[in-house]
Amino acid sequence: MRTILRIFLLLACFFCTWLACSYHNQKIISKIENANIIVISKQDMQLNLINYKGDTLFCAPIAVGKAYGNKQKQGDMRTPEGVFKVVDIQNASKWTHDFHDGKGEIEGAYGKYFIRLKVPGHKGIGIHGTHVPESIGSRATEGCIRLNNDDLERLVTLIYPPLTVVITPSVMDESLNLKK
Repeated sequence: MRTILRIFLLLACFFCTWLACSYHNQKIISKIENANIIVISKQDMQLNLINYKGDTLFCAPIAVGKAYGNKQKQGDMRTPEGVFKVVDIQNASKWTHDFHDGKGEIEGAYGKYFIRLKVPGHKGIGIHGTHVPESIGSRATEGCIRLNNDDLERLVTLIYPPLTVVITPSVMDESLNLKK
């Protein structure tokens, strides 16, 4: 009788350990599977959402800052370079912006969403849509990363804070960065 009880307890301990390990492994795997990253290439004018295996989950053309080089100060028309975090995804559908081109406040300038990035020393840098789709693929922004509105709407369904965002320079950006 004692032998049967010992075998039963041993099997119960083994089963409980196996169950706990399986649960723990599933939790780790689910976190790793959600460990996506956005890579923005100023050289290729491309935004890629990549998973932990290196697979591209989403790809879209972009527009970046009018001026070459890494962001130095507010109003310099440069897109920052480096590693950042998404801190918020905001509803920007009613936001307006004055581009100082004589046209005044433009409704829908940001598309439906503004994906706010934490960029030390700078406020208002993000990934957003556009009211000027023909600007995609060019250097046209005040420093933000601009997407076509349809691409932006798809992207926000795939991401959440605090997603990591890496912005890499172009050859021209890099040459200006080296001169400083």
